[in-house]
Amino acid sequence: MSGQDSRLKGRWGEEIAAGYLRRKGFSIAAANWRSRFGEIDLIVRDHTYLCFVEVKLRKSAAYGSAAAFVDRRKQEKLRTTAMLYLSRHPTALQPRFDVIEIYAPQGEKTAEPEIIHLENAF
Repeated sequence: MSGQDSRLKGRWGEEIAAGYLRRKGFSIAAANWRSRFGEIDLIVRDHTYLCFVEVKLRKSAAYGSAAAFVDRRKQEKLRTTAMLYLSRHPTALQPRFDVIEIYAPQGEKTAEPEIIHLENAF
């Protein structure tokens, strides 16, 4: 799979996650927010939380859960990037780090991907 294909599939997964979060009552504050430290897939808010969301798309959990790929190094990059976001966008909302696992066995042709939302994942 080329880098371009991988990015397109990643964007598809992020769109699925964004729709899921909207249905749960969140509004999207930012998508693919980048800094020199890294990128946050989705930043969403509700009346209590400002959530920094990492989206992981996989065909299956055969090689481990999707969330297992958010290792300590990735968590540090997300924390640092989130701190920069908060310095530029102050809020009274409680920050939280979530992971959304999306399992789509047929890739983008999967009619109903399985979505697992891990709130306060790290």
